[in-house]
Amino acid sequence: MGKMVLWSGAALGAMVLAASTAQAQEAPTAATIKAADARAAATVKAMKPEEKTILTHGIMPMDLGMGNVVIPKDAVPGAGYIAGIDRLGVPALKETDASLGVSYVMGLRKDGATALPSGVLQAATWNPEILYNGGAMIGGEARAKGFNVLLAGGVNLMRDPRNGRTFEYLSEDPLLSGMLVGAAIRGIQSNHIISTIKHFALNGQETGRKYVDIKISEAAAKESDLLAFKIGIEQGQPLSVMCAYNRVGGQNACSNDFLLNKVLKKDWGWKGFVMSDWGAVPGVEAAINGLDQQSGAELDKGLFFADKLADKAKADPKWAARLDNMNQRVLTAIYAAGIDKFPAKGGEKIDFAAHAKVAEETAKQGIVLLKNEGGVLPLMKTAKSIAVIGGYADGGVLSGGGSSQVQGEGGAVYSIPLSGTGVWAGLIGQNYHRSSPLKAITAQAPQAKVTYRDGRYITDAVEKAKQAEVAVVFVTQFTTEGLDVPDLHLPQGQDELIAAVAAANPNTIVVLETGGPVVMPWLPKVKAVVEAWYPGARGGEAIASVLFGDTNPSGRLPITFPASTDQLPRPKLDGSDWVEPNFAGDPTSGSDILHADYDIEGSDVGYRWFARKGQKALFPFGYGLSYTSFQSSGLSVKGLTATFTVKNTGQRDGDEVAQLYLTTRNGEVKQRLVGFARVSLKAGESKPVSLTIDPRLLADWKNGLWTSPKGTYSFALGKDAETLGEKVSITLPAKSWKE
Repeated sequence: MGKMVLWSGAALGAMVLAASTAQAQEAPTAATIKAADARAAATVKAMKPEEKTILTHGIMPMDLGMGNVVIPKDAVPGAGYIAGIDRLGVPALKETDASLGVSYVMGLRKDGATALPSGVLQAATWNPEILYNGGAMIGGEARAKGFNVLLAGGVNLMRDPRNGRTFEYLSEDPLLSGMLVGAAIRGIQSNHIISTIKHFALNGQETGRKYVDIKISEAAAKESDLLAFKIGIEQGQPLSVMCAYNRVGGQNACSNDFLLNKVLKKDWGWKGFVMSDWGAVPGVEAAINGLDQQSGAELDKGLFFADKLADKAKADPKWAARLDNMNQRVLTAIYAAGIDKFPAKGGEKIDFAAHAKVAEETAKQGIVLLKNEGGVLPLMKTAKSIAVIGGYADGGVLSGGGSSQVQGEGGAVYSIPLSGTGVWAGLIGQNYHRSSPLKAITAQAPQAKVTYRDGRYITDAVEKAKQAEVAVVFVTQFTTEGLDVPDLHLPQGQDELIAAVAAANPNTIVVLETGGPVVMPWLPKVKAVVEAWYPGARGGEAIASVLFGDTNPSGRLPITFPASTDQLPRPKLDGSDWVEPNFAGDPTSGSDILHADYDIEGSDVGYRWFARKGQKALFPFGYGLSYTSFQSSGLSVKGLTATFTVKNTGQRDGDEVAQLYLTTRNGEVKQRLVGFARVSLKAGESKPVSLTIDPRLLADWKNGLWTSPKGTYSFALGKDAETLGEKVSITLPAKSWKE
């Protein structure tokens, strides 16, 4: 992607390795996987017929009252368990969610883990090394708890900010998402465990998630969501792909010949195994359509990949060959990861203090300063009075809900039920990590009178705001797997709370803890806005560090903040007016007919859509302020190499995220991020940057080929997707090439 100068990546990487309980290794490479594939083929030849459906299905090893599930003695409570084959030395697969850490599974294991900040915050660092270090850390914790598969690698593009899983994913851009997820996967798999990349593919909303049918052309898919997956696979070499709940072109994603066989296995030549999402398998025919393993089979309508699959293999040579290939793919992943040679035994001690520092550094790099009128931030540590209001800031910081939910030892400091009493209700509670912003702010300003009001009563909050020099309002937007949000306003009257506090105190600062973008009707009335996302295990300390200037904010938005939902390709979320909320995603109205037309925007997701329509965002993709200033200059593009200089023109050390965009092709607006680099600069320092442009970002997908026409290609450096510098144009020859 290009040369990157990072904060102190080597130091943090060394700390992660020192803290990890895993036997460190290089993450699997294409050569490793090729050798593992050959070994796997030999093992398949040695398998007995009755052994060939052992690796093809699994259970959830938890007593959830959902049926007669026998939990093996060696299972670890978590997402999944697939039995091994002792005779052949093939270990069982023990699976845990997810990308943000080892999931809490409602406390069933009676343990905790280190919570990384949300995926969107991680992406806001624009720093692959931070993603690698976080992956190495959570992979080490998974191994220490006895797991050898981590269901991580969420890389679906953010086509709609109302998606309840926006917080889990990375960005709206295929290059940024692919580079970052690849780094995270490399880190995870450096622990002798398997990582997935998910959810394949076009999994853009939670409303009707098991039956929403995505309409999109092959070209648009290849240039957007599938390109993010392809880059992620190239960079990370994930040993498993998890297919999605939704339908694509009328077919379930987990039984989709086009996605799984044609694109993933044939066009891309990928050698790992495809596991289903839990409860996403429609029938045994999914095997022929490319699915290799049925996960959490008790959540499906039947166990399809056991006796039914064996019967098909006995009766039909085509099915027999397919079953052998399914086993070979699972075995390839096991051998490439070294799971058989370096078993995860569990019970290992975890250095939570060291791992908390990894989470905290991630949060510091991903918090985004959106507004800072009059330089109100950083706050002076000599402030005499500070009113802290709202957001449960006295106790902790918010985290997203669903299967990715992570909690530290002791669980959440606050846990607020969202609704419902069913088996999944515990997964979608509103939980807060034990990291109090109020406590961290008080520690930063020990001479100040710091008061707190929870914000339930605006009158009370206004009274305290009037009495203080500065008012810091914490507001939250809870999002979760299984549910989308209906609009982008802050819930529970928090917009009104901010407006009232701002009217009472001219120095009002808003700290947002959100799963994604929100609208801000109160924006002109406040002095500063800090987007803290879901900041993880040490989020309170990270927020205070930014507010008081110990950390110079350097996060940049990985997703566009629209001014309103009217600017979106689909102003009304498909199904939002008639689909009843249902975590499982099953139809509750007697109908499973729901369509979403992604051909509206095609591959122009997020900032590309805004550029195409000539719209201005509330805050554009790539946006973020600093306590210093930067200047990028001297852009030169020769072939597929761009060079320029970045200078810190301010008075403080800081990190800039340099962004290079294609702006037009033969005069047509075709804005695409084609390179980025996070650069650390001391005050007054300059550094050269060199970026290599991926030719796919300049091309279209046509007739089974990447094709870029002969002509003039214009590029510009950007502070963000809307604030672009002088264009530099070059002429490139026509070119076509295979995937």
